[in-house]
Amino acid sequence: MRKVHIFEAKSGDVLAVDIYGPNGAVLLAKGVKLTDSYIRGLRENGIRHIYIHDIFTFDIEEKPTISPVVRQQAVKKVYETMTELIEEQKAVQRVSSLDLGQEYQKIFKEILDYLLSRENLLINLSDLVISKGYFFHHSVNVATIAGVIGLAKGYSSQQLLDLGVGALLFDIGMTQIPSALWAKKGPLSPEERRIISHHTEFGFELLKKQNNISPSSAYCALQHHERFDGSGYPHKAAGKYIHEFARIIAIADVFDALTSPRDHRQQHSPHEAAEYLCAAGNTLFDYELIKTFLKYVAIYPLGTNVVLNTGYRGVVSNIFPEYPLRPVIRILQNPNGEMLKSPFEIDLRKEVNVTIVEAF
Repeated sequence: MRKVHIFEAKSGDVLAVDIYGPNGAVLLAKGVKLTDSYIRGLRENGIRHIYIHDIFTFDIEEKPTISPVVRQQAVKKVYETMTELIEEQKAVQRVSSLDLGQEYQKIFKEILDYLLSRENLLINLSDLVISKGYFFHHSVNVATIAGVIGLAKGYSSQQLLDLGVGALLFDIGMTQIPSALWAKKGPLSPEERRIISHHTEFGFELLKKQNNISPSSAYCALQHHERFDGSGYPHKAAGKYIHEFARIIAIADVFDALTSPRDHRQQHSPHEAAEYLCAAGNTLFDYELIKTFLKYVAIYPLGTNVVLNTGYRGVVSNIFPEYPLRPVIRILQNPNGEMLKSPFEIDLRKEVNVTIVEAF
């Protein structure tokens, strides 16, 4: 598979990665041949990049961080919970009758079991989601990233569950904000930002009413916008006064947001998002947690297009957790931009003088 911009896609291209809708259902499955109407529909629904197969990359297969089945089940539950709370005018009163704790513990256990079954914990989030589904898929991505960090830190089973539940529900307070605001295309006004900032407190109030949700999980909702230097909200907490779970979720939240297509923001590559987090270490985010996170993130995911310092162009065909910056590159074009009749591969672990200068 290789990644292409939606405007480069053409009728007849074969989809290499599933495309999901808001509730976790697959809208277009990998293996489908694209048509002009499919491509037009994807553009209209905010898809900016897709993964396709061709004769040179058909053997490069997606390695998702969590299985498609687990992802669909998790997104479906988040979708049902959030939409119910959005639609119910008496959500704050009704939520105490729900049993979110047990339901979401079960969901996160499935995510955790899949993570534990993997040979490595490399975070490779290549899932494609139409724009209306971002809110729901984002929570599952954040929980997945948080789970990897929690495992890397050696958390106990109960700590992992509390972290995972908090991560799945960290943005639940957004259901109490007018949907026109959090779904708005374009920049927010200062007053709109002020209104949205209250979602942290709304989420905390919703979760602390739950018998089966721990205070640690509830603090994920309250503090995920606090920043390490005290510049965040709602209480300008700083450093160790921010719960460690919330510090983890802040990193996961920003990384997934930066690498996801949004109507009001440029989509960044994983290596650009990683550079941003590093630059903000111990100012906006806990640098020790960032270092842990970066050990497990695919900086150059499979199928990523790259340009080398030699001028050759290709796609990432293999990645190694212990060498995140030195993947294997399948060379497809020479320095003149001409397609090669016989592509070849370069293992950057062995070619120490060859570097990636651009990735997209």
